[in-house]
Amino acid sequence: MQDMSNKQLRILHAVRAPVGGIFRHILDVANGQAERGHQVGIVADSLTGGDRAAAALAEIAPRLSLGVYRMPMQREPHFTDAMAWTRFMRLVQRLRPDVLHGHGAKAGAFVRMKPASKDAIRVYTPHGGSLHYPSNTLKGQVYSRLERALMNRTELFLFESAFARNTYQRLIGAPSGLVKCVFNGVTADEFDPIETADDATGLVYVGEFRHIKGADLLIDAVAQLRAHGRPVTLTLGGDGEETAALKAQVQRLGLTEAVRFIGHIKPRYGFSKGRLLVVPSRGDSMPYVVIEAAAAAMPIIAANTGGIPEIFDSHTDALFTAGNVNAMAEAIRTAIDAPEAARARADALRERISLHFSQKAMVEGVITGYREAFARR
Repeated sequence: MQDMSNKQLRILHAVRAPVGGIFRHILDVANGQAERGHQVGIVADSLTGGDRAAAALAEIAPRLSLGVYRMPMQREPHFTDAMAWTRFMRLVQRLRPDVLHGHGAKAGAFVRMKPASKDAIRVYTPHGGSLHYPSNTLKGQVYSRLERALMNRTELFLFESAFARNTYQRLIGAPSGLVKCVFNGVTADEFDPIETADDATGLVYVGEFRHIKGADLLIDAVAQLRAHGRPVTLTLGGDGEETAALKAQVQRLGLTEAVRFIGHIKPRYGFSKGRLLVVPSRGDSMPYVVIEAAAAAMPIIAANTGGIPEIFDSHTDALFTAGNVNAMAEAIRTAIDAPEAARARADALRERISLHFSQKAMVEGVITGYREAFARR
């Protein structure tokens, strides 16, 4: 096998759903790798992402010398998986990447089902994925078995948080391949301050509308605060499978004058629509929205779950018990009553993000991981 310590690499990233933080991560890593002279390509599902994914992939395509490809990949195990994997393997055989990097459970499985090669490494970043399913559920048991079967067909595991790494090792096992943690990172222009909009509400949520993200819990917390005489208001920026249910919840609780929906927006625009960002996740690994808001010195409170505490480090006073509406309402009340403390914490977090969560550090960490995996071979 040739020496890969200085070689410009041929890197193919694969992901099922080109949406949310996982997609942003891939675009940022791919951009950074291309800027450093590597030949990069992206394969993504064609069934999800809509116009936004198509536009983002069209924008990055001129910088990716290995190209952009779309093919159908079902979220759950599906009878079409064999056909999709065969198509994926034909593409791999044609592109001959040195690095096959699968993001998420489905793409990670496609990558690691490829037979081992002396000239290429298989890399896996779970991004939560199948690890979100509790081990005492049928799905959790099935996915754990599948992960276990693929575990030692992986030359490099890249986790975005120590939490994700520890969860994998607790639920699946200790891999024989190299294991590295590389934090998600943000770009230099994301450290510019946010100008609060004239119509900003007291609270803001930015993200997908999925059960695990907990927007319904935040709505309940707003209802509780208002019932106790706190006239808080909330902007919800995002969309997703729970959009209709959340709008119905707001209607049912009589909050139509207090809660507004502004649809899918860019995070920094969303941050401008509120004075305090609330991250109510039931579970998360290393959410970009927290890193993005912290970089912009946006006051934040967040659920104490997943990799979120790794972002906040010693600033634990900003965290509340995940899944607990009462704890969230109390954290909101505290932040509103002590705005100077929330602002000072935001400034300190911005400094922490600049030191540990930059895009440059993330890209360099990923490439270093690749090279260490080749050296280990």
